[in-house]
Amino acid sequence: MTGTYLGMPSFPRAAEASTRDARLRANLRRATGTIRAKRDRAVAELDDWERLRAAGAAVKDRTLRHLDHYLVQLEESVTRAGGTVHWAADAAEANRIVTGLVLATGEREVVKVKSMATQETGLNGALAAAGIRAYETDLAELIVQLGDDLPSHILVPAIHRNRSEIRDIFRSRMADWGLPAPEGLTDSPADLAEAARLHLREKFLRAKVAVSGANFAVAETGTLVVVESEGNGRMCLTLPETLISVVGIEKVVPTWRDLEIFLQLLPRSSTAERMNPYTSMWAGTTDGDGPRAFHLVLLDNGRTDTLADTTGRRALRCIRCSACLNVCPVYERAGGHAYGSPYPGPIGAVLTPQLRGLASPLEESLPFASSLCGACFEACPVAIDIPEILVHLRERVAEGGPVTIRGTRTVIRPAKRHGAERAVMAAAGWALDHPRALRRGQRLLARTRGLHPRRLPGPGRAWSDTRDLPDVPPESFRDWWARTRGGTGRAGGTS
Repeated sequence: MTGTYLGMPSFPRAAEASTRDARLRANLRRATGTIRAKRDRAVAELDDWERLRAAGAAVKDRTLRHLDHYLVQLEESVTRAGGTVHWAADAAEANRIVTGLVLATGEREVVKVKSMATQETGLNGALAAAGIRAYETDLAELIVQLGDDLPSHILVPAIHRNRSEIRDIFRSRMADWGLPAPEGLTDSPADLAEAARLHLREKFLRAKVAVSGANFAVAETGTLVVVESEGNGRMCLTLPETLISVVGIEKVVPTWRDLEIFLQLLPRSSTAERMNPYTSMWAGTTDGDGPRAFHLVLLDNGRTDTLADTTGRRALRCIRCSACLNVCPVYERAGGHAYGSPYPGPIGAVLTPQLRGLASPLEESLPFASSLCGACFEACPVAIDIPEILVHLRERVAEGGPVTIRGTRTVIRPAKRHGAERAVMAAAGWALDHPRALRRGQRLLARTRGLHPRRLPGPGRAWSDTRDLPDVPPESFRDWWARTRGGTGRAGGTS
């Protein structure tokens, strides 16, 4: 999916380190708890919230079923409005297109609106390799960029940082990227915001090229939509002479009427607002108003392969609200970096393995980065059944099977590290099919209770390092039933 996160360890290894970081856990617990409570209050204001969820899911499913039609319609509408559409099969092609467009303008710097798609492709690195400097203008993305860090949350990329850490980053790094931090900068939110505003203002006024993503793209009119809370997006979308938007192909919605549903769902689920402070919409170019040139780069990068999986494709409904992250007990303890992807949390655990494929131990581990508690499904504004997709992907990891890779149907082998698990499950299946052998095994375990280890050996050690082995009861249920009820040993009801 991108080179930015290459070489990241598997989720269990990364989470083992992050869960020991007391400051990180405190930052996450405080932030996600606050966002979660605000979202609950915002959602509770709407009596028809569940109907809105169902409508959003239905629109997304209908669009995905006919995605080829709506993408062609979007291209025609954007072209008719004066824009130019480019198609990118993967991250490398998207980066080549954007880099070429920037170089063609003669500029060597761009301002950026917060964009998950360009994080996914690793665009900033590709631009830097071509001698182009990209300036992040979203406050949280700016903090991440100045700190040589990686985003850890979809909505709040610097959620793992507290105010004192942000102050220190501004003091030490702002001068390397432009206007330095003010003397005596404190860690008050107002002072930090003012420092960022002063730092970015000159970039907004100077930049000739901007790069954005989009929350939605309306096929019938060619309109792109960006919702945000800071105003930086509005500056980037209106002041530069050239605007380049990199958008995943799943972001298309058929009509303006469909868009209305998502403009109710997204703000309440993400920032817990009734509507976003800034909702920017544009279609192509207009003489004397906004950019003179507009380029739309439609990004596939594994989405068509995901679409071929009738269970996994539901992850493409995602509108990037981050509600699932804020309710997830695993994310709250492990943090976003443990997922090794621009998409952390529950949605990342189902989206990343499908966009990238099961290419490394990291992708193979992500479907298991969940307790399957179901809180993510309850919070999702487009009703993605993330636990069901997780189980589906776990089966793919453990047993292999048919998948689509770069448009070609193929069969993948089971992951190597799951051999022991498959052997154990096969043995359990055999025992459950042979009741006499099962009873003998249960009685043998009961008689040797005093000899059982407290920790499992070999591959089982990873499980028992963080859990106590359950105590074996002195007798099985069947034996207890026969002894106390005087029956034949067969479990059954009593009158």
